[in-house]
Amino acid sequence: MMMGSEKMNNPMEIEDKNIEKTKISLMRILVEKQDPSSKEVEDGTLRRFLRARDLDVEKASNMFLKYLNWKRNFVPNGSISPSEIRHEIQQNKMFLQGWDKKGRPIALLLAARHFQHEGGVDEFKRFIVYLFDKIITRMPPGQEKFIVIGDLKGWGYANSDIRAYLAALSLVQFNGRIITLKDLKSCS
Repeated sequence: MMMGSEKMNNPMEIEDKNIEKTKISLMRILVEKQDPSSKEVEDGTLRRFLRARDLDVEKASNMFLKYLNWKRNFVPNGSISPSEIRHEIQQNKMFLQGWDKKGRPIALLLAARHFQHEGGVDEFKRFIVYLFDKIITRMPPGQEKFIVIGDLKGWGYANSDIRAYLAALSLVQFNGRIITLKDLKSCS
């Protein structure tokens, strides 16, 4: 007899989870040999990179090691300080707004409040990393996704900043958190 939210696991789902666990273990061995600091990384993070590379352990490991190296160089203190992104914060364009029904953090982006400024693309990239860190720390254990709602009302030419948008997209892809159509379909 099934109770409330319990559901029967499909044998294929169980097999897929076992394959994924095995590949995470293999990936952990591979990356820890090359970078001992990766011992501190949770399985969920490795899983994200593994899934981004269609469970190819070698490709996922390479991507993850590049990410670790990038993170060490771009965020040497482990996190971005609000003083490093003063201009971006002053624009008051991004808010964390709670969680959806599936427990995913929700962020609201007001695009009409984005303007180019003296901090340039580098400060914008730091702002994106700062936001990712804030959103990810709000995620409950086991949650791998978050939602960003972009409000384009009032957005126009003055707000256009192609270099910043491309930088943001490259960071999203590099962190293995790009949204796919499959993800969008599962939201409905």
